[in-house]
Amino acid sequence: MKEIRDRNGLTEEEFLRQYKPGDYPRPSVAADMVIFTVTEEEKENYRRLPEKELRVLLIQRGGHPFLGCWALPGGFVRPVETSEEAARRELKEETGVDQVYLEQLYTFSDVGRDPRTWVMSCSYMALIDSARVWVKAGDDADNAAWFGLTCQMVEESSGKKDGTIIKRQKFRLELRQKEIILKSTIEKVVEKHRCGQRCEYRILENDGLAFDHAKIIIYAIERLRGKLEYTDLALHLMPEYFTLTQLQQVYEVILDKKLLNAAFRRKVAGLVEETDSFTENEGHRPSRLYRRKGEVIE
Repeated sequence: MKEIRDRNGLTEEEFLRQYKPGDYPRPSVAADMVIFTVTEEEKENYRRLPEKELRVLLIQRGGHPFLGCWALPGGFVRPVETSEEAARRELKEETGVDQVYLEQLYTFSDVGRDPRTWVMSCSYMALIDSARVWVKAGDDADNAAWFGLTCQMVEESSGKKDGTIIKRQKFRLELRQKEIILKSTIEKVVEKHRCGQRCEYRILENDGLAFDHAKIIIYAIERLRGKLEYTDLALHLMPEYFTLTQLQQVYEVILDKKLLNAAFRRKVAGLVEETDSFTENEGHRPSRLYRRKGEVIE
C-alpha cells in the first residue's frame, strides 16, 4: 500500500515521531461531581411522615487555592483514564459506592476559573440513595459533609435586541450544614436568534463556595428538575422499596413546590409497580410499598 505523505513529505509515522506537544499550551482537565441524595429529617412526632431534604456533597478544601472553602468533590483526570472514569473514581473515593446513576453535565471552561492555571472542568451529576452512602474526605480535603440545598428563582425578565431574544433569570442558591450557611446568586442569560441560542451562567454573589462551583450546582439542579418531567430520574434517589407518598415528597423537594396527589400518581403510574408488601411500625395506617418498574430483584 502506498504511503501517504503530507505537504512536508512526511508519513504519519514520521510526523508523530517529530511532533512536540509542548508547542501548544494544554489545559489541565478536572472531573467535578455534583452528588445528590435525599435524606429524611428527624421526626418530632412519630405519627407524622418525616420531611425529605435534597442534599449535595461538598468537601472543605485543605489547601490553596480557596483554603477552607467548600467545593464539589473532584480531581484531575489522569493520563490513563477518561473523564468518566475519573468521575467514577472520585465518586467511589468520596462515598464508597460506584454502581449509581451518573451522567455528564457540561464542560466549564471560562478563562480564569481556576487561579492556579488553565483548568477545564468536565462536570458530572450522580444520584445516590442515602442509605447506601458513607462519606470520607479525600487526601486534599479537611472535611466532607452533606449540605441541605434550596434553589429558587427570584427574578425573571426578557427582552429583544437586534433580532435576538434575551431572557434573564436570577437564582438564589443556599446550602446549609448545621451552623454553616453558604449563599450564592447566579444569573442565567439565554440569547435566542434565528440560528440557535447561547446560554451563559454568571456568578453575581458568592459566599463560601470555591471556584465557579455555584454555577455547576445550579446547572445540575436545572438538569435534574428538567428531566423529572419525562424520565424516571427521581427513582435513582429512592431505596429498593418505597411508598408513593415518599416518592412524591422527593419530587416536591427537588422541584421546590407542592404537587397534587391525583395528578402525581397518574404521572408516575408507568414508572413504578406495586408489591405485596406494606410499611410496618410507622405509627399510622400501613401503606403499600412500590418499586421501580421492571427492576430485577434478586
